[in-house]
Amino acid sequence: MSETIRQIAESIAPASLHPNIATPVLLACIAVVAVVAYFMTKGALMIFEKMILRSPTQWDDDMLNPRLMRAISQLAPALIVSWLLPQTFAGQGDSPDSVKWADILTSLYILWAIVRIVVILIDNLYKALLRRDSLKAYAITGIFQMFKLIAIGIGVIIAISILIGKTPIAILTALGASAAVLSLVFKDMILGLVAGIQLTANKMLQRGDWITMPGRDLNGEVIDVSLTTVKVRNWDNSVTTVPPYSLVTDSFRNYRPMQMSGGRRVDRAIYIDINTVRMLEAQEVESLRADGFLPARGAATENGENAVPRPESRRVNLRLLRDYLEHYLATHPDVNPEMTLMVRQLSPTQSGLPVQLYFFTRDTAWVNYEHVQADIFDHVYAVVGRFGLSIFQAPSGIDILSSPARHRSYT
Repeated sequence: MSETIRQIAESIAPASLHPNIATPVLLACIAVVAVVAYFMTKGALMIFEKMILRSPTQWDDDMLNPRLMRAISQLAPALIVSWLLPQTFAGQGDSPDSVKWADILTSLYILWAIVRIVVILIDNLYKALLRRDSLKAYAITGIFQMFKLIAIGIGVIIAISILIGKTPIAILTALGASAAVLSLVFKDMILGLVAGIQLTANKMLQRGDWITMPGRDLNGEVIDVSLTTVKVRNWDNSVTTVPPYSLVTDSFRNYRPMQMSGGRRVDRAIYIDINTVRMLEAQEVESLRADGFLPARGAATENGENAVPRPESRRVNLRLLRDYLEHYLATHPDVNPEMTLMVRQLSPTQSGLPVQLYFFTRDTAWVNYEHVQADIFDHVYAVVGRFGLSIFQAPSGIDILSSPARHRSYT
């Protein structure tokens, strides 16, 4: 090939005519061959691309996309030039300066094209993981940014070695002497890189997680994790940006396990006026049973046996309320009965006797969760009075004015 190019150039501009004319002609002939190689490579890759699109798998479509094919086709002419230059000008003694610079520029172009291909492959892998729900958790922006920075850094070091004519090891040795300065300049990036690896390896954080950090007024969904920042869209649609290492050094709460568990906790208490807790008369118990607030006589228990008469202590109205609420929650369609469920008393307070309802809703979505919780407590507030109990409430000015004692004091 090189001999053919030399013969063509000799026929166009003989070297005996003027040596300064023969060299540009040779370079022009090499450039023509490179252009032809580019179009031939591009045509072959177009055929290969059509074959990929017809394949049943999706991974090859994501990885070997048209952007990668164009980058590969742009590498082909540079390889041809790099191969032909030394062979074409061999045996001519010292090569002209134009040939030396053409060789250097060609080497730099090849290096740039290879780094570009590597970066495109990394981007394609990242986007391919994002498109798959089962692998989406591994599409961490910071990790892929790290690989791209490594590829670009290696390319820059090799490019400098080509320009100054020294080996990359000598450049790395010089950089090692300034490692302290570089570590100070890129401190946040290094800390973010280490923190990103820890967050990913321990599966502490991923895109789409709901996290909270009270110390930073952060409460929302993670929208991006990079080398230097973690972006969280708060529920008021504002965006909070924090460095990744703050998530490792400080504590934060991640609600993803809760969303995956199939239940979201409700932990609320109602305050009963202690003065309304009392024993119920037999007719009051029968009235509750007739209205469906107590099981009918002889009804089957959870073990399939007939219910036995309750002991006298169980006829306390507060106990009957707790039994009813537990049964109500256990049979509620929006409550998960397979998770912890109980209605219990807490220590009395100045505001009354706390009765805690502890259970888990099936739906973990925020809006649906709030609706279910509100519906359940609407029912609780409405049914408390049926058991002869009242909810404690601090008296307001209207309560004081409307009390009988207040009216008597004015008469």
